[in-house]
Amino acid sequence: MSEAYICVDVETAGPSPCRYALLSIGACLIDDPRQTFYAELAPGTMEADPAALAVSGLSLEHLAAYGLPPGEAIARFAAWVEEVTPPGLRPVLVAFNAPFDWMFVAEYFHRYGVVNPFGHAALDLKAMYMGATGEPWERTGFAAVAERFGMHPRLPHHALEDALVQAEMFRRLLAGAPPRRRRTSPRKEPA
Repeated sequence: MSEAYICVDVETAGPSPCRYALLSIGACLIDDPRQTFYAELAPGTMEADPAALAVSGLSLEHLAAYGLPPGEAIARFAAWVEEVTPPGLRPVLVAFNAPFDWMFVAEYFHRYGVVNPFGHAALDLKAMYMGATGEPWERTGFAAVAERFGMHPRLPHHALEDALVQAEMFRRLLAGAPPRRRRTSPRKEPA
């Protein structure tokens, strides 16, 4: 293998990094989930989607007082990625619904002038699951995939805990997804 897979999860104040703040980053090395990273960030804006805050349970006021400055948090994250990536391997960001997590992480690396250690390498577990199992997109939600692997169907919505759960899901997927249950159509009798 020439890659080091790193599972990443984020909690945010809303659906877009241009308008809402990245509030927390959780990550673990998939091959050694004891290697973890977690940071809570001071929000750069107090604009929030109440539904997003309800999901994570994070408080903008608390993070404004106690969170790391965003530039410092993203620099620490980059340093951690480089530290846990074995020599000669390329880090790959793995996430469940990677487009969401990726856009926040990539934006913050860019915004704060920190070199993105992942480059453009992001792997989406939903798409990987779909390709590996032949399931339709509508059956790639977290609950459906978790059920397939005998895992709890809900995430705790804490960035590090979610990254650890998703890393386990990725390991199970790499080990071989259970075969797809074939739906049989009724046989037509000859006329």
